[in-house]
Amino acid sequence: PFRPRRGLSNGHVMTLVAWARRRDFPALPAPEARLFDVAPDTRVLAHCYWQADRAAAPTLLGLHGLEGSSSVHYMRGLADKAWRRGWNAVLLNQRNCGGTEHLSPGLYHSGLTDDPRAVIRALAATDGLTRFGVVGYSLGGNLTVKLAGELADHPDIAVRGVVAICPTIDLDRCVREIERRSNIAYHFNFVRNLKKRMRRKAERHPDLFDLSELDRVWTIRRFDDVYTAPHHGFGDAARYYHRASAIRVADRIRVPTLILAAADDPVVPAGQFADPALAGNPYVRVEVTPHGGHCGFLAPPSREDDGYWAETTALDFLSTVISA
Repeated sequence: PFRPRRGLSNGHVMTLVAWARRRDFPALPAPEARLFDVAPDTRVLAHCYWQADRAAAPTLLGLHGLEGSSSVHYMRGLADKAWRRGWNAVLLNQRNCGGTEHLSPGLYHSGLTDDPRAVIRALAATDGLTRFGVVGYSLGGNLTVKLAGELADHPDIAVRGVVAICPTIDLDRCVREIERRSNIAYHFNFVRNLKKRMRRKAERHPDLFDLSELDRVWTIRRFDDVYTAPHHGFGDAARYYHRASAIRVADRIRVPTLILAAADDPVVPAGQFADPALAGNPYVRVEVTPHGGHCGFLAPPSREDDGYWAETTALDFLSTVISA
């Protein structure tokens, strides 16, 4: 069971401390930077940590959250724990993330599972990898659950189990939550970063994006209405949120799936995890802890563990299901 570190029983405090706290990983080797072709005109970047015999080892695929990258602390924390357990770790940057605006003319969205599938296929074909576990955070958690629900349509994808940490599986509900006045600081920060990225994107591809509305965008919903949804053919944000939400396909999951969430998460409402699509699926296990904040879960450290409970729990779960 998760017990918060002293002084971190408030969800906002947990979220901010976990986000701002410095972490070092001296045992983690330098990664290999690898590009993957995921569409005719699109590449994505992953940072890969390999075992000496990579084909014999299981492989973790890590998926970051909104405006994250392969370099954020929780992605590197996952890689560190996975690598020390004898796993390969592949940390995927979503389109345009991690300084990769030049690799794709398009944008990413919250349900774009084509890219992780393409990466898994490429790793299987070129590196002989046969056992994958996927861990996703927040928006990456939605991708992870949606990927699991779609596996029946892609039997060649060798994913043995998945873990989603504070996933935004009902996108409209989660956007409404972050629009609350108590979350104005998070909301402002996300929108500011989205707008910065949009400006960088337009510098690279000036003929593809009209920035005339950008200065009037002050919410995630408005950004998705003006840019994300039209660009991907959804029309508007409401249709985009419906079609990209993992909850729509959660009843189809047939691989072991663990969802870790916190009742005091300020931006992802715990109520969405009581949906019958999850509760009625025997392949899905949901753990909602009283504390943990948004992707925080900082517990007291021990000699063997640094206290980042969600990372350790995710790898414990995947180690069990992959070796079963």
